[in-house]
Amino acid sequence: MSDKFLQGRTALLFVGAATLAISIAVTGHQVVLAQGPPPQAPAAPQSPWAAAPIDMTGYWVSVVNEDWRWRMVTPPKGDYASVPMNDAARKVADTWDVSKDGSCQAYGVGGLMRNPTRLHITWEGDNVMKIETDAGVQTRRLMFDKAAQAGPRSLQGHSVAEWERPGGGRGQAVGGNLKVVTNNTTGGWLRKNGVPYSQNAVVNEYFDRFTAPNGDQWLTVTTIVDDAMYLNQPFVTSTHYKKEPDAAKWSPAPCRNVTE
Repeated sequence: MSDKFLQGRTALLFVGAATLAISIAVTGHQVVLAQGPPPQAPAAPQSPWAAAPIDMTGYWVSVVNEDWRWRMVTPPKGDYASVPMNDAARKVADTWDVSKDGSCQAYGVGGLMRNPTRLHITWEGDNVMKIETDAGVQTRRLMFDKAAQAGPRSLQGHSVAEWERPGGGRGQAVGGNLKVVTNNTTGGWLRKNGVPYSQNAVVNEYFDRFTAPNGDQWLTVTTIVDDAMYLNQPFVTSTHYKKEPDAAKWSPAPCRNVTE
């Protein structure tokens, strides 16, 4: 192809999948490249603390507006209504008696949030949220690092958390929520009268915060316990907490070891 044919022509060169365009102007035997600015490096991802669409920190008290007879008092042996138990679960629950009332088994992750309790929620650094309860004096740690290794089995198990619909972070999103998946537990009770869940159970939770018309702050925790060993279907509950101004009513009450 002759220089005369190329003279004054412009070609566009596209490199890979990038949108960078390079103009080539040819005059005689001289080639001039005019390149635009380099692409900007992607912004570093926000930490889970910075990306939080809702602020869950502070003190919260459970408001018992349903299932009073199973939550505010220990139900009698054999009162298993509304729990989708199978025969294996009934066999275990029927071994319960009042001497076991107050057992720490009732404060494992499967039943803890359903108890009448106060919560104290804080951050341990940017990647771990801590939930403490005054009922049973339990501590949960919600790990936002999915690669974090689980420790030994425990009542609270290993909880992996993630923000859903995170938006702009630090409370900027509308309708954002926290999802938590917990396994690696020792098992426990869904109710204080010995209704069991096994160590193979998986507990899914969804935390939502909203503001009532009068300005009160509420936290709703939807809990789904999935346990093929003791349940015919997932056991779903929705528990409500109201924010308190401070720790004035915080009243720790430890649970008892099962063997007591």
